[in-house]
Amino acid sequence: MTEAAPALTASFWQSFSNPPLLWLSITLAVYLATHWLYQRSNGNPLLLPVLTGVIIIVALLWGTDTAYPDYFDSVRLLYFLIGPATVALAIPLCSQIARLRQMWLPLLVALLAGSATAVVSAIGIAWLFGGSLETIISLAPKSATIPIAMGVAERTGGLGPLAAVAVAVTGISGAMMAPLMRRLLHIDDPAITGFAIGVSAHAIGTSRAIQLGEVAGAFSALGMALNGIATALLVPLALQLLGWL
Repeated sequence: MTEAAPALTASFWQSFSNPPLLWLSITLAVYLATHWLYQRSNGNPLLLPVLTGVIIIVALLWGTDTAYPDYFDSVRLLYFLIGPATVALAIPLCSQIARLRQMWLPLLVALLAGSATAVVSAIGIAWLFGGSLETIISLAPKSATIPIAMGVAERTGGLGPLAAVAVAVTGISGAMMAPLMRRLLHIDDPAITGFAIGVSAHAIGTSRAIQLGEVAGAFSALGMALNGIATALLVPLALQLLGWL
C-alpha cells in the first residue's frame, strides 16, 4: 500500500503535466481568477475576463515558448464547446417571442444597417491603410462569431487566424464600450441595447449583455446569430462587387 501511493501520485502528476491537460487546466484557472477579479471590481470594463485572460495566457505562452498551434490543440475541447454554448443562447429568446413579432421590421433594418456598416468599414479602413488583399478579406467578417468569421475568411482567400484575432478585438472593444454608448445615446430599452451589442460584438458582447438582464441577453443572442448569417452573405457579395473575388 505504501509503495503504491507514491507511484499513483507520480502517475497522476505525469498525466496532469502533459501539455494538453496542463494548458486546459491553466486556461480554466485563469478564467476563474479573472472572472473573480472582474466581479470584485463591480464590472470594470477594463477588467473583462476575456481581455485580462487573453493577456495572461499570451504572456504565459510567450514566457514558456509555447507555439499557438500547440496551445490550440490542447484547448480544442473549449473551442468545440463554443458551438453548443452559442446554440444555448437562443433559450432565453423563447420568452421574448411576443415582443419579437412586434419588433421584427425595426430589427431587420438594424441588422442590415449594422452588418453592412461592419463589413464596409472593415474593408474601407484596411484599404485606406494599405492592407493587402489577404488582410482586407481577413478583417471583413470581424463582427461575426469566430467560427463563422474564420470560415468566411478562409473560403474567400483570407487568413483564418487573422480573422479570429480581429473578431476577438472587435468583441472586447464592443463589450467595453457598450455601457458608455448606452448612456451617451440615452437608450433605456434592454431589447435595443442587447440587439445592438449582439450585432456589433457577437458572443463576447452577448456575455456582457446577459449581465444587463435576461431581455438584453436574449436579443443580443438573436443579433449575434442573425449577423453571423448576414456577414456570411454580405462579405462575398462585397468582394464580388469590388472585383476581388
